[in-house]
Amino acid sequence: MQSDLDTIARVQTLDLRAAELRTEIAELPKQIARIEKQLEAHNRSLEASKAMLAANQKDRRACEGEIQVQQQKISKLREQMMSAKTNEQYRAFQHEIEFCEGAVRTQEDRIIELMDQVEKLESAVKADEAALAVERTGVEKQQNEARERTAADRAALDQTQAERKDMLASVNPAVAAAYERALKRFKVVAVADASNGRCSACHLELRPQFFLELRRRDKLMLCENCSRILHYNPPVAVDEHGPAAASTPVASSRGQRATAASSAAPRPTGSGTRVDMT
Repeated sequence: MQSDLDTIARVQTLDLRAAELRTEIAELPKQIARIEKQLEAHNRSLEASKAMLAANQKDRRACEGEIQVQQQKISKLREQMMSAKTNEQYRAFQHEIEFCEGAVRTQEDRIIELMDQVEKLESAVKADEAALAVERTGVEKQQNEARERTAADRAALDQTQAERKDMLASVNPAVAAAYERALKRFKVVAVADASNGRCSACHLELRPQFFLELRRRDKLMLCENCSRILHYNPPVAVDEHGPAAASTPVASSRGQRATAASSAAPRPTGSGTRVDMT
């Protein structure tokens, strides 16, 4: 029974490790998604810069087209003005030509304004392209690392599951079944350490007699409060002067008090009086 109890405690260690691996495996795709989202943000910034530059070029072409239209009008008006028969007609053509020339100047001023913006916009595009290239390299590296980590975690999980299966197969079927039931109920921690006289899961202090029975390690015992399987792992004394002493179990102070209490308990008298230490 002692070896069975030690084995299921080790099985729980494997189950805790397996739970960590599953959590990490489930988290890695989310991590990759967050990385890719950062890349999308840089890509959107680049697209916005390119769109502004394209809009600038479009506006310049529109202005140049409008200048051509106005210059064609001016050319026609000058031809018509040459055939004017009265001063009023001449002045009317002249006034219309001046209006078209004003429109040309307006478009030329706009082109100058747009040209002033080009250098700034082109610099923004180049900067965004450089930032995106750096970000893409970093993202690809992190993606590869995440994929490698996932593969390593899956391999470690498979190994952990294989070790768990072998360990459970080596213990008493009743003990294995009890552990599986406790694990199903408590999800993670099914075995609680009670080496110091207290359940490590719910922190209940064990009764002296109960703790003495637990220290015998000859049967499966459950916490009286949370019903987890209790495991007593005897402390080991470390002696620098000899290896023999290092393997000697040392009872905890709680266990020493319980032992002392048991030794000091009065024996039944002839009249049948008995002191119950439980």
